[in-house]
Amino acid sequence: MNPNGVNEASPRIVLYDGVCKLCRGWVNFIIRHDHKHQVRLCAVQTQTGRDLLIKAGLSPDNINTIVLMEEGKVYFRAEAIFRVMKQLPLPWRCFSVLRFLPGALSNFCYDMIAKNRYRLFGRYNDYQQPQADHPERFLQ
Repeated sequence: MNPNGVNEASPRIVLYDGVCKLCRGWVNFIIRHDHKHQVRLCAVQTQTGRDLLIKAGLSPDNINTIVLMEEGKVYFRAEAIFRVMKQLPLPWRCFSVLRFLPGALSNFCYDMIAKNRYRLFGRYNDYQQPQADHPERFLQ
């Protein structure tokens, strides 16, 4: 366990924007479907989230992507989403085949949504952690 309380052996950590309604929807989707508890979650508004973003080489002050930290590697944007989908049960796992699309195409679509996410889906005034399905789902 490192000083941020992150178990380095933890298989997957998803960093997300905790005030984005679309991102919170994604988090709730993961909670609902990740029955094996393979994905841990951390909002970028928390100190641990900020520290992990810096570790991933991103500015904690201007985040516009989902980040997946998995086995010492960092994945962004569409690839992060497809890698998480691969861990979920059927039928959701089937969507992971989209990772074979050209990165330019999948990331273009991702970027268009990410840049307009607040306008399209809205935002919360402040960060509030969603309801966890088990005690270790969220990193603090």
